[in-house]
Amino acid sequence: MKTGLTSMQAVGSALVLLIGAGASHASSAHTNPLNRDPLVRDAYDHFYQLDYAGAVTRFERFHAQHPGDPQATTLLLNAVLFQDLYNLDLLDTTFYSNDSFASGKRPNSEDPKVRDRIFSLADEAVHEADWNLSKNPKDVDALFARGWVHSLKATYLAMVERGFAAGLHLSIEAKNDHEHVLQLDPDYADAKLVFGIYQYVVGSLPIPFKMLIGMAGISGTKAKGMELLNDAAIHGTITSVEARTTMALFLRRDHKYPEAIQVVESLKQQYPHDFLFCLEEANLRQESGAGMTAAASYQALIDQASKPGYFPSAHVDLAYFGLGKSLNGERHFDEAAKAYEQAASSPTAGVELKRRSLVAAGMSRDLVGQRQQALKDYQATIQLASDSEQAEIARRYLDRPYREK
Repeated sequence: MKTGLTSMQAVGSALVLLIGAGASHASSAHTNPLNRDPLVRDAYDHFYQLDYAGAVTRFERFHAQHPGDPQATTLLLNAVLFQDLYNLDLLDTTFYSNDSFASGKRPNSEDPKVRDRIFSLADEAVHEADWNLSKNPKDVDALFARGWVHSLKATYLAMVERGFAAGLHLSIEAKNDHEHVLQLDPDYADAKLVFGIYQYVVGSLPIPFKMLIGMAGISGTKAKGMELLNDAAIHGTITSVEARTTMALFLRRDHKYPEAIQVVESLKQQYPHDFLFCLEEANLRQESGAGMTAAASYQALIDQASKPGYFPSAHVDLAYFGLGKSLNGERHFDEAAKAYEQAASSPTAGVELKRRSLVAAGMSRDLVGQRQQALKDYQATIQLASDSEQAEIARRYLDRPYREK
């Protein structure tokens, strides 16, 4: 069962970054002409400043201007989806870079109205793409849009609802559509993102599991996956940024931190006021073992976020959580606890991040003998969600202080 969980988690980790939709400046690549519309490019400028409200407004206008076009509908769906993921603190890669993402308990925190809108837009786009394909089965733009919709819905199911089985089914459908696009037009670079992720994830699976799914005709290699992702990064019109982000994620999972940092630095140079790209660089330094260097990066990020207008949107709770983790790893437990508690008290912190922060703060408080404050942190964790994985950990240390193993 462990193999299955790890495999599902690998797929889930990839799903969140399947398609975030970014605008590169590749003009020679084959793509839907709508992707180069000035209003679309303007919307992406807001998207990559994390001004999701501004991006959604512009994509809504574009959607209204192109009724019945699956690409216009999918562009709007993408912005609505990632706005929701950001609001839920689910775009922090530390959240899904370990197996507890798939196996841990998590109360449902989705907004039913947002969920309904996401599913409604997905259904609308699929219906529009199917109608176009009924007239022309070789319509690569319709095939791409339908595959993109499947990947976006899979992202929502995996990240918000933890529906990995349903998400896996949809991601395979997305791969099939985009593989078909490339068969019809090998230069349709945007389709290489989803197909590349599929190749890499399948190629990363444990040998026994890979042999099992190979009997069903499912195959892939990490090298082929990286090749496709690199092509999307260089030539993609709306997938260049996501291809690089995904490459950094996979390099991180393979513990190739210098290479991952180099990729993220290229994203920071392109979008210096994108809070998440700056956060990811600090995350990578923390995971690479450069604890105090990472702590300095997190603190610099927090200081930048305090400057009016520097980041149009910043979840400083994520930076405080990373700061706490870095300080804790360097055995600065008192400072780590304060950073964790600051993360939990941040107005932008989601429930999931608050639980993770509070239980970590309690454990750090216990390590410096601050038992009463530790108990407060544990009790606050339980109050947030009594059936969560973090609540189970908190209850364990209500009766006895946490001690390092």
